[in-house]
Formats: sequence, structure tokens, C-alpha cells
Amino acid sequence: MLLRRTAALAALACLAAACSAPAQPAPTSTQAAAPTSVVALTPKVLEERPHDRAAFTQGLELVDGVLYEGTGLVGQSEIRATDPTTGAVSRRTPLPSEFFGEGITLVGDRIWQITWQDGVAIERDKNTFAELRRVDYTGEGWGLCHDAKNRRLVMSDGSDKLTFRDPVTFQPTGQVAVTADTGPVTRLNELECVDGTVYANVWQTDLIMRIDPASGAVTGRADLAGLLPAEERTGTDVLNGIAAVPGTDEFLVTGKLWPKLFRIRFDGHP
Repeated sequence: MLLRRTAALAALACLAAACSAPAQPAPTSTQAAAPTSVVALTPKVLEERPHDRAAFTQGLELVDGVLYEGTGLVGQSEIRATDPTTGAVSRRTPLPSEFFGEGITLVGDRIWQITWQDGVAIERDKNTFAELRRVDYTGEGWGLCHDAKNRRLVMSDGSDKLTFRDPVTFQPTGQVAVTADTGPVTRLNELECVDGTVYANVWQTDLIMRIDPASGAVTGRADLAGLLPAEERTGTDVLNGIAAVPGTDEFLVTGKLWPKLFRIRFDGHP
């Protein structure tokens, strides 16, 4: 994804001082459990919906009938509220022009939005998108989701690690290494928390992993290759964006600069 990396690097030199984060307590680490068998999750497409081709999707979450989407690229990053059926945008707020937006998640009436290499998490008002405060963190920010069952945030940084954070302070509280039957799983990107389980896009692939965050073990693997037909791939980027549909076993998935959003169900659930 040269576009993403090249665009962001241009802004890094002038951000070096602003993005440095204060020292924070090191999160405790949890050793990943011995690999277990990984269930093949077969995606079944239930519906195709329109998606904004200009959206470089980084985070996706469906709450109270509104699809919240965070987008990336320096100078183009924003947060938006859309109609999950039509794709119509009802509200949008840009990030400061120097930031490269990444994952988002909602916690009550607040939204957390992280940035790639800027070391900044932005807390927003859910209804207005007004910025409430910024919190510095160490390392890169990729994906983010709210594990309501365990009262914590889960964050990825492109490695095989998931970091747990306090949903109010954003401070790290723990960490786990993610392992599948093939070994460590790196490039964990956009995340979705569902009833204590984490689903993760794997950057530069068409894979979504289902992860037990207690052990770090991958329990399911879905291959979404071919979801967007080859003839519609021109000018698009990778699969990225997964949002659970509350009250169902369905998900909405899309990709960066994709013209479509797909409502799917994974066959192979235990």
C-alpha cells in the first residue's frame, strides 16, 4: 500500500516534535496460548450496498443504525457518519491536515479515533464529532475496537500484538501476542470487537482473523478473496473495514476506495 505510506511520510519530518509521547507505564504482556485448530469461516454475501469510492477506509462501526467510518491519508483523513444502506454521508469532520487517520470505536457517547504514526488518539463527541481532548501514545496506531464485555479498548499497531487500553484514559493495561496454527499473525489492522471476541483484518491480504483476546489464539480464519470482483478492483486498495451488525451474526465489510459495502455472514461459527 505505497500510497498510504508515501503520503504519510511526507508529513513526518514536521511532526517529529509534536508526536513524541510522554513515558507511559509498560503494559503487561500475556503469552499466546499454544496454537489450536483454526476454523475456516466461509463468507456468505447477503447483500451489496454502495460505498464512497473516495473513502480510504480505516475504521468502521455500526451503532444505533448509523455507520461510523474513519478514513486515512494525510490531508484527507476524517470521521463521518453514513447511512449503512445508501452510503449517504450525514456528518463529516476532517482531522487536522497533518494527521493520518486510522481506526475508530465508540464508547457510550464518545468516539476514539487513532492516528498512524502521529502518536495521538482523539476523543470526540459522538453526536457532533467535536474534539474533546487528545491523548498521546507510544508506537503506531492501526485498528481499534471497544470490548464492552471486558470493559476495555483493543488496539493494533501492525505487529502481532494487541494492546488493551482503558476506555476512559486510553492508557495501556495489557497486551497479548496473536498466534495461529501457522505461527505469529502480524499486520493486524482494522478491528471489530464482538461479545469478547476480536475480528481483525490482516493488512495487504483478503483475510479476516477471529481472535480470542484472552489467549491471543486465532480461532477462525475467513478468506474474502474475490469479494470485490476483479473488474471493479481498478483504482482500489486493500480489504479493510469490518463492522458487526448488532443483534445479528452479520457483518458489514468493505475496503479502501471500494465502491461497495457487503453485508455478510460467516458460515463455520461454532
